Amino acid sequence: MAVFSICAFIPALRSQSGPSPELLRSRFPLHSLSRGTEEGVDRRSASSRRFVVLSTHSNPRILKVNRKSRHGRPLSPFDSDDDDESVEFDEDEDEDEDDWSDEDEFAEIAEYEVQNKDKKKKDRWRQPNKGWRSGSLSSRQQNDHHEYKNQVRNAVNTFPTPDHKNEIASYNVTGRGKKEIKPCQCGFPILSEEIDLDVRWIPLLDYLCTFGLKETHFLQMYERHMPSLQINVGSAKERLDYLLSIGVKNRDVKRILLRQPQILEYTVENNLKSHVAFLMGLGIPNSRIGQIIAAAPSLFSYSVENSLKPTVRYLVEEVGIKEKDLGKVVQLSPQILVQRIDVSWNTRYLFLSKELGAPRDSVVKMVTKHPQLLHYSIDDGLLPRINFLRSIGMCNSDILKVLTSLTQVLSLSLEDNLKPKYKYLINELHNEVRSLTKYPTYLSLSLDQRIRPRHRFLVSLKKAPNGPFPLSYFVPTDECFCEQRAGTSLEKYLAFRQKLLLKDFAKKCEKQR
Repeated sequence: MAVFSICAFIPALRSQSGPSPELLRSRFPLHSLSRGTEEGVDRRSASSRRFVVLSTHSNPRILKVNRKSRHGRPLSPFDSDDDDESVEFDEDEDEDEDDWSDEDEFAEIAEYEVQNKDKKKKDRWRQPNKGWRSGSLSSRQQNDHHEYKNQVRNAVNTFPTPDHKNEIASYNVTGRGKKEIKPCQCGFPILSEEIDLDVRWIPLLDYLCTFGLKETHFLQMYERHMPSLQINVGSAKERLDYLLSIGVKNRDVKRILLRQPQILEYTVENNLKSHVAFLMGLGIPNSRIGQIIAAAPSLFSYSVENSLKPTVRYLVEEVGIKEKDLGKVVQLSPQILVQRIDVSWNTRYLFLSKELGAPRDSVVKMVTKHPQLLHYSIDDGLLPRINFLRSIGMCNSDILKVLTSLTQVLSLSLEDNLKPKYKYLINELHNEVRSLTKYPTYLSLSLDQRIRPRHRFLVSLKKAPNGPFPLSYFVPTDECFCEQRAGTSLEKYLAFRQKLLLKDFAKKCEKQR
């Protein structure tokens, strides 16, 4: 708090002996003298909290936490170019790249007069911080910056059509060295309205549009991880080209970027290749690498040595999955590599052993066949399906047989799948529940595409067996079914099924009216 004399401004308080303490307190309460300073601090602290950058990285080699500029302001948590883990900007810029301010990479630097250099530095520090972009600018810089932003907005309003997408609004920034920024291709009016769009992001945005991303998608990426939009377009292209070369589909790039925009910042040599080598080391074929990355792109944010390998080691040593089955397990559920596997395994193993009396070997078989089991909620997923099987007359031992043989039953919808199949089993096939323990595959087959068409087709041919309809008739392929059970051509059966499907669809439409 600044200390100053108030006697010079108040004649009544001037005296050789000085004002009495009572008089000072009565006319100038302590809180009135400190309020301005406190409000100033609050305003500065509030403005400094306007802009927050969040990061979902967990790889310690990618992150440099708590990085600050020489003025004490937080910088991007990502490494510099020296560490090969950088958020890279345009490498084609002029050689005087170090002319940009350390406090704000995108702040335009005005030219200072030499004779007033010291005075202007002091004035700059006296100015209040008004935002993350203009807090370090002088009044002259702020005017230049606002004038430039107005030029960009005017250009957006002037050229909103695709015909003028390549129009360029150039702007010269005079500083310690001259820097010319030009690529404001005004094709993102919505994005310009929602965020403080920097013109140097435009080449990257144009490139990402080739993968089907739109302005609404860029807003999602901005909110999820803003630094991903600051990447140099050449670096982003190198990384996405590598992903495409290892089997990632072009149509999956958009979904990957929306879920994990940080992937644009991961270098090929120090991150992407090491993670792909790790997956191949598990026995995953090259043809499936792209599908795994599309399903779980966040695995690139986990350290291979400190996170992924310990997870695999836990699956083998603690859960009991055989090493030869690791590739199969990861292909079925890539998310198993990026979840708290110890918590997921222990809670579900204890639940199944307590609820059904399941031995450890049976639970390990369930996880090997259907590792998605470790993702399912106990209260909303596992328990309701176990209770349904109990409600139709199954005992715990029968349920355990069904789940060990066909664990994906736990993923099926009760209302749209399990209950309709049970009703058809009892009412139409005239079969018994205990037959499900011998043929649990019945519960995984499509009621509309296989169960009902085959049953009705044999009934129409008068070849349906008397008594309970055997569930074994639904197991073989269509060709074997027509040859062994129906004694007719495959084309005739497929035509019957198509007609039945259209008839059922028409009934559903009538009910919805």
